[in-house]
Amino acid sequence: MVSLFTDKTLIVNNKDNHELDVERQLIRALENKVILLYFGSGECPRCQEFAPILKEFFVRLTDEFYVERSSQLVLIYVSLDETEEKQDKFLKKMPKRWLFLPFLDEFKKELELRFSVKDPPVVVVLKPNGEVISANAVEEIKQMGTTCFQNWQEAADLVDRNFLLAQDSDNEAWRSITDPLRRLKYKLKKKKRKKRSNKEEEEEDEDEDESS
Repeated sequence: MVSLFTDKTLIVNNKDNHELDVERQLIRALENKVILLYFGSGECPRCQEFAPILKEFFVRLTDEFYVERSSQLVLIYVSLDETEEKQDKFLKKMPKRWLFLPFLDEFKKELELRFSVKDPPVVVVLKPNGEVISANAVEEIKQMGTTCFQNWQEAADLVDRNFLLAQDSDNEAWRSITDPLRRLKYKLKKKKRKKRSNKEEEEEDEDEDESS
């Protein structure tokens, strides 16, 4: 786990704003993942331009609509907003899987100093152990899109989650999210074929009776 967030509280950007403040919860959220610290503000002009790009970047790597399984990626929003109301207004437009620090948490200032954040937007890319992969990946994200994640994944020396899942599930094969629907459709077609073939057999029997 990133020791950077030991004894800290992270909030999930969902309807209930669940708090992750227990070590077990923080480990589960951050362990074996590339971590993005996004320093930004909802009213900063450059941030307003970049935020939709970052949102699309994150969604395409984590949303099951685009990928079969969410990438090993977590984003923590470090708000530079002037008020909590402005922070909340910005976060309402952002993915529900984003995490963020409490608005009044002084740890935000520590992070700004630690990573020399001066001119937002800034996206710091970290390994799970807290080592820096990129001091500011804003331009990289703009130019390369989701392809830059593979570079970070390799640099972070992540344990392949496919390998971990294979162990946990005893090598059970994983299927896409639409697979149950396809199998149901196949079963329905199969039943229709059986009904059709039974009907054809009955018709053939009737023909034979008539000819005899």
